[in-house]
Amino acid sequence: MVGDAVIAPSHVAIIMDGNGRWAKARKRPRVFGHRAGRDAVDRSIEACVEAGVNTLTLFAFSTENWRRPASEVSVLMELMGKALREYVPKLIDHGVALEVLGAREGLSQTLCAQIDAAEEKTAQGQKMRLVLALNYSGHWALHQAAVNLAQARLDDQTLGELDEAAFAAYLPKPHLPPVDLLIRTSGEQRISNFLLWELAYAELYFTDTLWPDFDAQTLHDAFAAYHARERRFGCLPQQEN
Repeated sequence: MVGDAVIAPSHVAIIMDGNGRWAKARKRPRVFGHRAGRDAVDRSIEACVEAGVNTLTLFAFSTENWRRPASEVSVLMELMGKALREYVPKLIDHGVALEVLGAREGLSQTLCAQIDAAEEKTAQGQKMRLVLALNYSGHWALHQAAVNLAQARLDDQTLGELDEAAFAAYLPKPHLPPVDLLIRTSGEQRISNFLLWELAYAELYFTDTLWPDFDAQTLHDAFAAYHARERRFGCLPQQEN
C-alpha cells in the first residue's frame, strides 16, 4: 500500500522493462515474463488510483519493438488483446478511463476494434486516466504533429503566432499533460523514444526492480524520491513562488 504521507505526482509515466530478464532468471521463455508482467500492470493501476494519480501512461509496445522475433511480437499482441478484454470491468470498477496512444497501422483489425471498445466502455471513468502507449514512439508523435500542422494549411500570420502551446495542439493527444515523474524498471537508464515532448521537465527515476516484481512499495519509493527533489523549471531557488 502506498504511504499516505507521500503525495502522488499528477502524471506518472512508466517504461515497463525487464520481463525477458525476469523469465530468463527463472529459466523460462521470454513470453513467461510478459505474462507475469500483466500482474504488475494490475498492481500499478490499483496503486496509482489509490494514491491519487491523475494520469498514468504505460509504454506497452514501441514502434521499434516490431524488430523483435515475429513469434514474440505475436504473443505480445495476443496478450494485449486479452488484457484489453479482461481489464475493462476492472477499469470501470476503479473509475479509470482508458486511452490508447499510438499508430493503428500494423495492428490487426481485431485489436483495433478491441481498443475502440475498451476506450468507449471506460470513457466515463473519473478517478484516473490510463494512457496505453501501443505502437508508439516519440518520433512518431512529433512527426504526426508536423503532418497535422501541414494539413491545417495555416496562413503566414497564424504561423507567426504559433508558440509551443499552440504547436502542442497538433500532437496525437494534445490534451496529454506534461509528465511529472518517469519511472523505468530493470536498471536501464534511458527514455527509449518515449513521450519526448511531454518528458521535457519530468523527473527521472530508475530502479533495478524488474517489471514483473514491480509493486506498490516500488511505486511509493519512486514517489518519495520525486518529492525529495527540487523542481526549478529553469529558475533559481530564490525565484520560486
